[in-house]
Amino acid sequence: MSKSFTNVAVSLGVVLVFFAVVMFVLGAGEAQEGALFNFSVDQATVVIRFVFVIVGLLIAFAVYYVTKDNAAWEVGTRQVVWMAIGAALYAVFSWLFNGTVFVVPSVSQVALRPAIAIPMFFGYAFGPVVGFFTGAVGNTFGDALTGFGLSPQWSIGNGLIGFIAGCWMLFKDRKQSMNTVLYVSGALVLLTALLYFLNRNQPNMLFFDPENNVFGDAAISIFAGISIIVGFILVALVRYGYASNENVATAVTWGMLGNILGLLFASLSDIFINGLTLPATIVGQFLPAAGPNLIFAAILVPLLVGAYASVQRQSGR
Repeated sequence: MSKSFTNVAVSLGVVLVFFAVVMFVLGAGEAQEGALFNFSVDQATVVIRFVFVIVGLLIAFAVYYVTKDNAAWEVGTRQVVWMAIGAALYAVFSWLFNGTVFVVPSVSQVALRPAIAIPMFFGYAFGPVVGFFTGAVGNTFGDALTGFGLSPQWSIGNGLIGFIAGCWMLFKDRKQSMNTVLYVSGALVLLTALLYFLNRNQPNMLFFDPENNVFGDAAISIFAGISIIVGFILVALVRYGYASNENVATAVTWGMLGNILGLLFASLSDIFINGLTLPATIVGQFLPAAGPNLIFAAILVPLLVGAYASVQRQSGR
């Protein structure tokens, strides 16, 4: 048994135990008023939600297993430190922007989550395992801090965002891999956008405006529906605009694929968990989440990659 197998298995096993404790122990009790964290999980669907946690972890392990000889799977003390830092940063910034500290107003029913750049960056910079932990654990604590209660399958989806963002390391030819990712992402963007145009009256389940008595039941806006197209165009512009800077182009392009596949995983799981139809989960959940995330990926990930490169130069690494 190789060292990488043990380290990756232990890392994913820690995530599994974390979710088991959160969902079946902490999430089983009622949220206490004034408590710092709200770990409540719908106990009527907790088992099937946990099944999707396992499915997400198995997807990650399967990718590792077929590429296990790649150096991307190194997990040592350095990676563990980055896992902790990444998860903490993602939790805090998710709380800042999605909670009651710095409320970012939605633009035309679009859910704004600038913190999504954090798991994308940590996956790109420190590997898929670090990215997975950052997204999954960080999103769980971020949701618990904001008091929303937990949807573990969405936290695993966030984990897959960071995981896939780090999978660029598995390919020798960066340029070819970026082109393939761009084509695959473009096809998925067109398919999901087509679903929007065929279901224009579908409510945006992520849009809440309590003051006007709106709780996810308002018809999805045109901007929310096409935001994924806008985001894809911006990412493509960054990909080719930074053609001479492969680090930025790689981080943004692979972050886009991670965002699309990770949130598709979460959205599609709700067909089984919450009984949603395919148009309802794609138009009402996936698009309002994935589109803005791509816009932030195109804007914020290059800044993080540039700042990291500057730190590396100053430290002589």
